[in-house]
Amino acid sequence: MKEYKVAVLSGDGIGPEIMEEAKKVLNATGKVFDFKIEYKDELIGGIAYDNTGVPLPDKTIETSKEADAVMLGAVGDWKYDTLPPEVRPERALLGIRKALGLFANLRPAIVWDELVSSSPLKPENVSGVDIMIIRELTGDVYFGEPKGVEVRLDKDGNGKRYGFNNMIYSEDEVQRIAKIAFETAMVRGKKLCSVDKANVLDVSRLWREVVLEVAKDYPEVELSHMYVDNAAMQLIRAPKQFDTIVTGNIFGDILSDEASMLSGSLGLLPSASLGENAKTALYEPIHGSAPDLRGKDVVNPIATILSAGMMLKYSFKMDEAYNLIEKSIKDVLKDGFRTADIMSDGKELIGTRKMGDLIKDKILKAKS
Repeated sequence: MKEYKVAVLSGDGIGPEIMEEAKKVLNATGKVFDFKIEYKDELIGGIAYDNTGVPLPDKTIETSKEADAVMLGAVGDWKYDTLPPEVRPERALLGIRKALGLFANLRPAIVWDELVSSSPLKPENVSGVDIMIIRELTGDVYFGEPKGVEVRLDKDGNGKRYGFNNMIYSEDEVQRIAKIAFETAMVRGKKLCSVDKANVLDVSRLWREVVLEVAKDYPEVELSHMYVDNAAMQLIRAPKQFDTIVTGNIFGDILSDEASMLSGSLGLLPSASLGENAKTALYEPIHGSAPDLRGKDVVNPIATILSAGMMLKYSFKMDEAYNLIEKSIKDVLKDGFRTADIMSDGKELIGTRKMGDLIKDKILKAKS
């Protein structure tokens, strides 16, 4: 029996409850495919700040580096909004990605036939959508220096506050994310759209130049370029034109959240954060901590369960296990069960735990 060590960073809000459902599904999948996971729980985000005074304790980083993979729930709560920026829960996300050397975030946006009615868009526009958005994680305005808020004198000698962030990418940073994107496109539809703002931003002009250079090594991939404002519009107008998208940190953050509405809910979208040579990858749903829903057994665990499936696929090379998890989710949806975020007429409303139980049961049936 194969054994894996997984660091579990449940975090804040709904993080712990969705993580329990992911563990439930992983344990069931292990019985089918003869593997076992040893979970090591550590603190991150607001709960880490409450217990240690920092949102990302050294122990969390150490455990994560020693693990075979990392699963993360969600971080943040409104009660921490008045904290200094350096100890806000959200800083832990940037910190753990940097500590593990993770620079590529893979966010699939898939509209299953069972959920076409959950999308706010016309069925004919979203039916069959299958997009992979690849977001660069460690550059751009989130990490660029200098940054801050300072007082500057205006022309009349009055002090005014100015906020500033530096949008910056190096050639090497663009090269490595572009290579991930082209490799991903090669095993999908061999179509890649690079999203930038090269008509305005110098940093985007460099981005486009480097992507074009990398493209020479992948002649089979059809490469296109699109400005981010147009891409945001096209994702809604005609999403099926896209197969694989690669873009920078802030554009990817925005576009991937927008893409969640193609399927109808943030509760359906998983993600995988990968590094070039990093041993440890990180898997998390793209939704937030939703502190107002904590403990109410109403949130959708599918994004977290799919993130666990991506862990099996990318970190442990178990494609069949991922496929079984996805099929089991779709089978539960075919049976008419829905959490509140994807509820529609004629379906049965269930909670977080029930959804996890039903998916687990479908997986175990594969063993019998």
